[in-house]
Amino acid sequence: MTGDQSDMAARLKSVLPLGWFSDTTPVLDAVLSGLATVWSWAYELVSFARQQTRIATAAGIWLDVIANDLFGIRLLRRTNESDDAFRQRIQQEIGRPRATRDAIVVALTELTSRAPVIFEPAQAGDTGGWGAASGNAAAANGLGYGAAGAWGSLSMPFQVFVTAFRPAGSGIAAVAGWGGPAGYGAGAIEYGDLSMVTGPVTDAYLYAAVAAVMPAAGTAWMQISN
Repeated sequence: MTGDQSDMAARLKSVLPLGWFSDTTPVLDAVLSGLATVWSWAYELVSFARQQTRIATAAGIWLDVIANDLFGIRLLRRTNESDDAFRQRIQQEIGRPRATRDAIVVALTELTSRAPVIFEPAQAGDTGGWGAASGNAAAANGLGYGAAGAWGSLSMPFQVFVTAFRPAGSGIAAVAGWGGPAGYGAGAIEYGDLSMVTGPVTDAYLYAAVAAVMPAAGTAWMQISN
C-alpha cells in the first residue's frame, strides 16, 4: 500500500546504486526497514494533516476547529453529533441565505422541521388592507377584529415578529413524564420548567439561528412555542 513501511523500504532500496549489494541483504533490509518506519509515519501524518484542511475530509476535533474559525461559538457541535451530521450543518451554514424573510423561515425549519409564523407590521401582505384580505398564509381566511390578522404599523420599520416552534421529541433527561412510573425505586420525579428541557435543538439554538440571518439594521421580536 502506498506510504506504508514496505512501500517506503522498497522506494529507498530502488534508488541505491546497482552492484553495491548482493541479492540477499538482511542487514541492509533491517536498516532500510528502520528508516522506512519513520518515513511511513511522516507520510501518514502529512496525509492526515492534509485531510483536516478541508471540510469534506476533516474529522473529530479538527472539524470543530474549522467551525470555530468560520463561525466562532455560533455553530457548535451538538451532544453526540456525528462528524457527518456536523459537516452537513457547516456546509449548510456557509451557503445559507441571509438578510431576508425567507432566510428566517429556512433557518428555523431546518432546525425544527416546523415552519415559523412571521408577521411584519409594515408589510401590507401580512396586515392586509381596508377591504382587502391578508396575504399571509397564517391569515389565509381573511381578517377579523379580535379573530384573525394583526394591526399594521409604519412606526415599526425593519421589525418582524417571529413565532418559532420547538421540535417534537424534547424532554427532561432522567425525569419521568406525567403519569409515568415514578416513586421510591421506580423512577425520578420532580417539578420541571422549560429551562430544563433538553434535546437536539434547544431554545438557544432557535434564537441564535434567527440572529444569524437577520440584517444588521433589522430587529426580530421572537417567541418560542410548543
